[in-house]
Amino acid sequence: MGLRKGNPLKTLLLFLLLSAATAHAENEGLWEGYDGEWGVVSRQLIALAEATPAGKYSWRPGPGVRSTGEVYMHIAIANFYLLSVTGAKEPAVSTTLEKTVTAKADVVDWLKRSLDAVAKARAQVKPGDLQRKVKIDGKEVTIDGMYLRIIVHDNEHMGQLVAYARMNGIVPPWSKPN
Repeated sequence: MGLRKGNPLKTLLLFLLLSAATAHAENEGLWEGYDGEWGVVSRQLIALAEATPAGKYSWRPGPGVRSTGEVYMHIAIANFYLLSVTGAKEPAVSTTLEKTVTAKADVVDWLKRSLDAVAKARAQVKPGDLQRKVKIDGKEVTIDGMYLRIIVHDNEHMGQLVAYARMNGIVPPWSKPN
């Protein structure tokens, strides 16, 4: 039973099935706890970074505001720093990288490595360790709270990057019509 010309019901059903499968893949991880949500924000950040032309990495909405590339580097630097607070053995990174790493390929590489580092470190945390206390900015917080801060921070800046992209005529890949 193939699709034949003049059989709109079968065509519609096939379209709906394919659309549902695509939507499922794009939404995989939503409402599935920290690890699922981390997968979503990581995939979206990488997809947007890769969809942004290299020439737009130096674009900024105004003087004194981070450029597109600087926002991605800020995310990567913060991911590594916040992980180090949890006790994960991550490389010490300088905030100066935000201004010195500017080539798209390098920025995307730093971003991917930082996102992967968070996923790997979180996967090694045992449930009982999530309530372990660490210090940051003179405050005692839990490991669980640190991972929450990481995901909130990355989502916050993804929203900023979506706005930057749209201001430059770039449609986030996950919001394009199928």
